[in-house]
Amino acid sequence: MLSIGQVALISIISHIVFIFITWRLIQTINFEPLVRKGKGTEAQILILLVTIAIGSTVSRFFLEFLQWSQDLIYLL
Repeated sequence: MLSIGQVALISIISHIVFIFITWRLIQTINFEPLVRKGKGTEAQILILLVTIAIGSTVSRFFLEFLQWSQDLIYLL
């Protein structure tokens, strides 16, 4: 059984890792044709927020899936 501190540390690390992976993947997409001239900063902020949203959602799924797989021992 993990303590609350260990779960918190694993969650933080998981979120950071998946946000970083998402950031690296989003950098491969060319958004230049979609951005109006003079709105580059706003586009970068939007990309950052989208990255955080996607990365944290994937991380949350991963952590929940891990928890569900650990809870399967209570099925029998």
